[in-house]
Amino acid sequence: MSFKPGRPGHAHLAIGLLAGAAVVFFALPLLGLLVRVAPAELWRQLAAPSVQAALRLSLYVSLCAAGLSLLLGLPLAYALARLPFPGRGLARALVTLPMVLPPVVGGTALLAAFGRRGLLGGVLEHGLGVILPYTTGAAVLAATFVAAPFLVITVEGALRGLDPRLEQAAATLGASRLRIVGTVVLPAIRPSLVAGLALCWARALGEFGATITFAGNLQGRTQTMPLAVYEALHDSPDGAVALSLILLAVSLVLLAALRGHFFKGAG
Repeated sequence: MSFKPGRPGHAHLAIGLLAGAAVVFFALPLLGLLVRVAPAELWRQLAAPSVQAALRLSLYVSLCAAGLSLLLGLPLAYALARLPFPGRGLARALVTLPMVLPPVVGGTALLAAFGRRGLLGGVLEHGLGVILPYTTGAAVLAATFVAAPFLVITVEGALRGLDPRLEQAAATLGASRLRIVGTVVLPAIRPSLVAGLALCWARALGEFGATITFAGNLQGRTQTMPLAVYEALHDSPDGAVALSLILLAVSLVLLAALRGHFFKGAG
């Protein structure tokens, strides 16, 4: 017996009203940013040396975090998806934990691990002369900690959906495991890899809580754009709105670039 959809009724009307309310809920805060600040104020903020320094530092930190996430996250995603090993479930839980952990708690955990009196902080300081907290490196580590899971989870999902027969066919032809990954696996999951890397970079760009806890808010050293927005909110609310619009513009550009990955078939 085939199902024939009837004419829209009260259920469709209710769904439409709730969906419209949801769109308004998400649109109003963004509209508030757009109407709050004048274009002249936006350009004035962009010309400020402190804002330019925060923007450059944000780009540097987020790109370094994305690169570090790719270096560590891609092998981890492959291991979680393809290699059976004891404790794989625990490893996956540890990877996803930063996605649900309050960022301030993440920053506190990083201090407990890499601070001067942390698990590894003393070893790094006395053995290598490296002090991480309140440095640009600390900002990179904080951004990586909260952003890398987005890459790992996205790539692992793509690997799990990949037909293993492709790899088996390449293996029967004598290809090594490394060659199979480079010539079969990576090209097959490239859209998911790009999407996961972009999400990772965007999350690193917007990181606040873990950064201010582990790296502080030092202008020119650890003050990224979200921290600059927080500081400006106390002294110059209009300036904070202008800075927020800059981050909003970056996010919109990212969404436009990834529309083909996340909204396939959408009208």
